[in-house]
Amino acid sequence: MAGVVAATCGFAALNVAAPKYLGDATDIVVRGVMGRGFDEAHLGRLLLAVSLMYLGASVFSWIQGALTATAVQRLSYGLRAAVERKVHVLPSAHFEGQHRGDVLSRATNDVDNVSQSLNQLLNQLIMSVLMLTGALTMMIWLSPLLALIALVSVPVSTLVTVLVARRSQAHFGEQWSSTGAVQAHLEEFFSGHEVVKAFGRQEAAATVFRAGNERLYRAASSAQYLSGMVQPLMLFVANLNYIAVAVIGALQVAAGTMSIGGVQAFIQFSRLFSQPMGQIGGMLTLIQSCLASAGRVFALLDADEIPADTAGGADPVDTAGTGNAALPAGRIRFEGVSFGYRPDAPVVRDLSFTAEPGQTVAIVGHTGAGKTTVVNLLMRFYEPDAGRITIDGVDIAELPRDVLRAGIGTVLQDAWLFTGTIRDNIEYGRPGAPDADIIAAAQASHVDPFVRALPDGYATVLGNDGGSLSRGQRQLISIARTHLAGGSILVLDEATSSVDSRTELQIREAMARLREDRTSFVIAHRLSTVRDADLILVMDQGRIVEQGTHQELTGRGGHYAALCRAQFAGLPAAADALESGR
Repeated sequence: MAGVVAATCGFAALNVAAPKYLGDATDIVVRGVMGRGFDEAHLGRLLLAVSLMYLGASVFSWIQGALTATAVQRLSYGLRAAVERKVHVLPSAHFEGQHRGDVLSRATNDVDNVSQSLNQLLNQLIMSVLMLTGALTMMIWLSPLLALIALVSVPVSTLVTVLVARRSQAHFGEQWSSTGAVQAHLEEFFSGHEVVKAFGRQEAAATVFRAGNERLYRAASSAQYLSGMVQPLMLFVANLNYIAVAVIGALQVAAGTMSIGGVQAFIQFSRLFSQPMGQIGGMLTLIQSCLASAGRVFALLDADEIPADTAGGADPVDTAGTGNAALPAGRIRFEGVSFGYRPDAPVVRDLSFTAEPGQTVAIVGHTGAGKTTVVNLLMRFYEPDAGRITIDGVDIAELPRDVLRAGIGTVLQDAWLFTGTIRDNIEYGRPGAPDADIIAAAQASHVDPFVRALPDGYATVLGNDGGSLSRGQRQLISIARTHLAGGSILVLDEATSSVDSRTELQIREAMARLREDRTSFVIAHRLSTVRDADLILVMDQGRIVEQGTHQELTGRGGHYAALCRAQFAGLPAAADALESGR
């Protein structure tokens, strides 16, 4: 930054000095025309000096621009890095209350706007202030009277700037908020375009977009219109000032108190004075826009973060014999756990159960019963409002989140695949894994046969969340990823939903291998997938209303038996087979 200021000072000093030398050269020419002698050598030295000054000013301007661009890009780099770090420490509740497109707009559009605005502001603002100071000093030295006339424009220009700034700030804030809303709608539309088309809602989606686009248009137009008024108004004031200076200067020449060269130099200085004033007014647009975007970015950076892990937290106990202390293993207990996403709406209430090492615990119940919340609490995406969760007696709140989650393999209902090769997507579970381990995980998960049938095999590049593969194939790849990752705890959240029977059988076989020697939590609506679980928890309205094995629960004729009958209504043979355990 010091280099930017130094280069700008050099540019301003040379630009301010040049008019004085030109004024002296003009006086030499005037004296020669009037027959008072013509000093050609002195005139040549002055013109050479002016030429070198303008050349030096150009060099300093180039240096200042290069240094400013470097400084601003470093700042932008740091700001983007801060946003990226912030995203990792924001709680899940933050994203549930925000449109993803708006968050992306803050991290991209707003950061870019801050960067571009600062680049122009630093280039112009420092230079304008220095030019103002230098030109004013020279004007006072040449003619205090003319300087006083020129200064009359300052309060007028300041008043115009302040009045317009007050009105345009709100419009710039609305402009960037509307930008985020439009991007959120587009992101949602692109992600769900098949659903939109399937329900024939293209026109409805286009109507929402047009409404958002109209709000953005109106806000941006109002902001640009108001801020754009400043520069013409200030130019008008500067021209009035120029007329006054020219008239009074001519009168002083006629009175013999100033030379023609002095008036010429003063007029140039007045231009150097009024031009930065106009530039500062023109910067109002950039300043208001930059402040609006910076406010949105810093609102994200100031959002509440996940509470930091307890310093010196307990080490996990590895009772599974994995030899890896980073993998929590052993008995998992929920002790009187209660939680609500809102304080006035508890989702789980007084939840207590125990999962022994290596057991498979199935959680079933109606939609909204709190099943997924249980595993979200286990993985510390949320913290319990009451009670605690322990692994071998150690409260998971005392374990670093990264260590805890490194020991938990997760297969969700919606298989998430990123842009990259199939190999990259499987390796995501354990970066740097050798090819032999990746292929072994793929074979265990029924991935290897269909991948080898592809022209590029494991080098096949996936895009759009693996859209070129079937839903079942994407799910099998996510299972292979979890298989490769290891971990002594496994979470399977509706992993067999929305697939055909043959693929479901492959997924169930892959999950059976995956559950070996692991404590597993299985969330499922299809009761056929939980029949062999060691412990089935039946949840209703956030509470465990029944727990036991499949045979025990069907024999009681309670909630679980009712779920079985409801799921297989009209299929008595299947219901009888399920209840008999066949």
